[in-house]
Amino acid sequence: MTQQQSAYPLDYTKGPGAAGSQKECEAVQGTMDRTKDAAADAQEIGSKVREYGERAQDAARNFKPYVEKSMKEKPVATLAVASVIGFVLGALWKK
Repeated sequence: MTQQQSAYPLDYTKGPGAAGSQKECEAVQGTMDRTKDAAADAQEIGSKVREYGERAQDAARNFKPYVEKSMKEKPVATLAVASVIGFVLGALWKK
């Protein structure tokens, strides 16, 4: 079996311990630490997004009976309000 030769200045086939100098090992360790921190931050953001999603679902569930009652009693007014809200959201989305 032949030994694989690397054309790169650092031989990555042997892992971070074979990188050469202490400075290079510290750089690799720093990158690993930043990656772990970024993963922890992403996990925290994900949990917050889930929490906000659950709150939005609860608000929609609580709001639904009011919309249904309004549609039965005043359908034209309800559609007019929905149209205005849609127009405003569309204008904001466009910007």
